Amino acid sequence: MLDITYIRENSKTVKKACKDKNLNPDVVDNLLTIDEKRRELVGQVQEIRTQRNTLSKQLQTERDEKILKQAGEVKQQLQDIEPQLRQTEKAFKELMLQIPNVPLEDVPVGSDDSKNKVIKTWGDKPKIDKPKDHVELSKLNDLIEFERGSKVSGYRGYFLKNEAVLLQQALMNYALQKFVRKGYTPIIPPVIDKRAAFINSGHFPWGEAETYRLQSDENDPENDYFLAGTSEVPLVSLYADETLNLKNFPIKLVGISPCYRREIGNYGKDTKGVYRVHEFYKIEQVIICKNDLEESKKMQEEMLECSEEILQDLNLHYRVMLMCTGDLGEPQAKKYDIETWMPGRGEYGETASDSIMLDFQSRRANIKYQDKDGETKFVHTLNNTVVPSPRLLIAILENYQQADGSIKVPEVLVPFVGKDVIGGEK
Repeated sequence: MLDITYIRENSKTVKKACKDKNLNPDVVDNLLTIDEKRRELVGQVQEIRTQRNTLSKQLQTERDEKILKQAGEVKQQLQDIEPQLRQTEKAFKELMLQIPNVPLEDVPVGSDDSKNKVIKTWGDKPKIDKPKDHVELSKLNDLIEFERGSKVSGYRGYFLKNEAVLLQQALMNYALQKFVRKGYTPIIPPVIDKRAAFINSGHFPWGEAETYRLQSDENDPENDYFLAGTSEVPLVSLYADETLNLKNFPIKLVGISPCYRREIGNYGKDTKGVYRVHEFYKIEQVIICKNDLEESKKMQEEMLECSEEILQDLNLHYRVMLMCTGDLGEPQAKKYDIETWMPGRGEYGETASDSIMLDFQSRRANIKYQDKDGETKFVHTLNNTVVPSPRLLIAILENYQQADGSIKVPEVLVPFVGKDVIGGEK
């Protein structure tokens, strides 16, 4: 979340951020109105409590009826006003969670993806005569069961099988080993997480409708449990409510986990095959660093290089996009997407998303550190989707298809798969 002092002093900037992210800017005025009421009530409560304490001290030395009457009146005033303060504090906290992060100055302003900017391309599109898509290739080589997947799991369900399993695991193992060599700490996090973890990462309140709820407690929503759609959710909360040691910065984590998303806002969009599904595996980078914009920018570029290195090793043509404000998530201050060419789709598909969050998540999660001067600050956090298994699988199947319907295995993955060609024997 943003600092309330920043919001008070920069309300026009925060309203513009809401508008640029296609959110209602009125939430800022609503927050400031509640904030003013809250501060007035806090002052009144403090004044009444001071009176109560003064009268209590007087009653310790003398039992005067007038003082007793005043003490009773003050007690009643406190009983009347404290519920108002609690209600106002609750409304204040809820509105604070609805304020998005402010985009950095170099983020292009735009309401939709038409304003995203291509900042880099790498490689060439393969020359394939009448390319097949991954659905047809999967059926030819017995790699993915779509109909039986829907029968068992419902809409967007699928069975991954045979060499597709080996290929997915190869991608995961290859990328994981690369990150370990780069000094990242590998983690398999819990993906059944409390509501607080989703609030900390900024996925709630905006993305709650997209999340699978496992348990609901009407009396205490904090005891609700959900399935995470990315390991970013638990990894951001790994150090919640802690003050970290600056000498350990930057903290570099790479999480591998199953991911679960309802995708209710995307019915009818990218429904063919496994491009947009309810469950999949993914490798995610999360970096925690000091509260310094230039340091965060440096870390974002490093994460981008990691994603590019993997795609270049796989020899897949891609482009890097600087996303406009309308394509930023609510917690994001700046984001790169990498889109990889998928011949069977005849278009690029998103395979990486590299974001700066500044201290937006750490204020929610209460993650701090002491700088070299002893000042306590909130950390900066960043994250990057490196290997979304179904989508990179699509890119490999479609870019490495052969005329006979077989699929070459990328050279770097051959040791993990155990063969250099999938199918083609028939």
